[in-house]
Amino acid sequence: MQEQTAVTITLPDGATRQFDKAVTVMDIATDIGPGLAKSTLAAEVNGDLSDTCDWVTEDANVRIITPRDAEGADIIRHSCAHLLGQAVKQLYPSAKMAIGPVIENGFYYDIAFERPFTPEDLEAIETRMRELIDTHYDVEKRVLPRDEIADLFAERGESYKQQLIEDMPDESHLAAYVHQEYVDMCRGPHVPNTRFLSNFKLTKTSGAYWRGDANNEQLQRIYGTAWSTPKELKAYLNRLAEAEKRDHRRLGKEQGLFQFNEQAPGSVFWLNKGWTLFQQLINYMRRRQQQAGYEEVNTPDMMDRSLWELSGHWQKYRDHMFTTQTADERTLALKPMSCPGSVLVYKNELKSYRDLPIRMAEFGKVHRYEPSGTLHGLMRVRHFTQDDAHIYCTPQQVQDECRNIIELVLDIYRQFGFDQVRIKLSTRPEGRMGSDADWDLLEAALVESLDSLALGYELNPGEGAFYGPKLEFVLQDSIGRDWQCGTLQVDMNLPNRFELEYVDENGQRQAPVLLHRALFGSLERFIGILIEHYAGKLPAWLAPVQVAVVTISEQFSDYARAVKQLLEHASLRVELDISREKVGYKIRQQTLKRVPFMLIIGAEEVETGQVSLRLLNGNNLGTYSLESAVEYLIQATIAPDLRDSDLALKDAMNTLKSK
Repeated sequence: MQEQTAVTITLPDGATRQFDKAVTVMDIATDIGPGLAKSTLAAEVNGDLSDTCDWVTEDANVRIITPRDAEGADIIRHSCAHLLGQAVKQLYPSAKMAIGPVIENGFYYDIAFERPFTPEDLEAIETRMRELIDTHYDVEKRVLPRDEIADLFAERGESYKQQLIEDMPDESHLAAYVHQEYVDMCRGPHVPNTRFLSNFKLTKTSGAYWRGDANNEQLQRIYGTAWSTPKELKAYLNRLAEAEKRDHRRLGKEQGLFQFNEQAPGSVFWLNKGWTLFQQLINYMRRRQQQAGYEEVNTPDMMDRSLWELSGHWQKYRDHMFTTQTADERTLALKPMSCPGSVLVYKNELKSYRDLPIRMAEFGKVHRYEPSGTLHGLMRVRHFTQDDAHIYCTPQQVQDECRNIIELVLDIYRQFGFDQVRIKLSTRPEGRMGSDADWDLLEAALVESLDSLALGYELNPGEGAFYGPKLEFVLQDSIGRDWQCGTLQVDMNLPNRFELEYVDENGQRQAPVLLHRALFGSLERFIGILIEHYAGKLPAWLAPVQVAVVTISEQFSDYARAVKQLLEHASLRVELDISREKVGYKIRQQTLKRVPFMLIIGAEEVETGQVSLRLLNGNNLGTYSLESAVEYLIQATIAPDLRDSDLALKDAMNTLKSK
């Protein structure tokens, strides 16, 4: 029984509601209006989320949450996970439920069952969920003593739930949500009625280890998505379908870019065309870094354990490092990151303040052990290349260097077609190294750099690295997906650990500030993102094959070979198809390979010394003289950082004429 105490509720607009006794969240919504009550999912009460049945016993600030609110979708998704559990237990009573959290755009549930779930099972589960939704039953919340809820799950044979309860010894009471005969445990809140759950879809299954530990038993994970409206669900499913079409693993195979082999799990076998693409990225970044005053170095892939202990990586990343024991009993580790190697290069000789800033870049091969279940094409691998750079500067130079890096990374992303970039600023965590004064300096440098460029950012308090704050750059691709790529981290920890120094203008030795910077991040992952962003139709300057020379008949092969040689002399990447296949088939094959340009050669072209130019989208640009075609193709394939200069074109044309 709630106490008969008057309660004042303050709403987001400042309006107040008076009640002569404690009220539930639903009472408040109903008092505001029946329409709002019908749409109410939950409420924020003094900053905490509450169910509609929860009591408000004292004066409070209350915000009613409906499906239109940001929190509404997550509440719907969490409730759908419980509904999934109910359907699974009805159809497969021997299944044991583990955990069912909300994830981005959806939810999943990990389940122990004696056999793999099939697509037919997934369809049956979804059908049962819809049948349950159509009954519009109320979801009941019960807060029970810890022992009582433990006994409840013991009676039901839910051993995973019992383990979860054992992990919460300090909780005297736990919340259970009742879906008719099904009971699940959760902090909530959840929807008050299943009528809110109609806009969902089960999407796939996968394996998952209990508690994410490969030493534990493997469970089955059922994924789903859920939204507030049918329109949002439809849009998301369309994005999923489009993403499947753009899957870089499928396109990479079709275009002959790369392959994987179980003999080297998590490592990429680059084929010729893929390696050509890889090198184009490195060449582009090398030019941009040279223009920005970077010097390029290369450091060993394998270094002694003592180095990693000094850097702190051994303590933090040991489980993700590949190591080996030498004959003289030294422990060596493949580098998981390039920072310590760069630091040793800096430390090789004493620097003056006049030498700073030193911008040291490296295309470093790194190795990190990722569990086999997390490996995913180019997106998650164990061996990859980072476009790493480390900038050593004075404290007074930090802000300018940060601003230069931010401008560089945003300009590079624009040149790759990523115009929508979100910036996240992560500040000091609880467990950190260094003084508050150091952190004040470093955080202020990042903030002032962003402010000087009039750039907005999202603040992630407490999410910085233990050694310093950081910026993360999140790209949005052509179908609206976010990809976190570039990072900028400010560090005073490694310089102190390695006793890095420079001599200041007063002849005193000081520790430099170290900026860690990556723009692509992993080149492998960035290539995967590019393939999916462009649906395999890479910009002509990046395309592994830029031009296909295609003959209508074998009798024109000699002329086609001469054209190919001419194009190659102009530094274009060319593929020749003089096979006996019909020209329509050849054009389709080159289209599937996403070759940007095709030169079609038949009797008329041979007779007049010309070529017919065709674009990947099917447009025929007509007949060109050889010189005009080469000039057009050179212009169309110039890298974006070279387009403001005609030097590349002049060099190519001069080379061509000299041949």
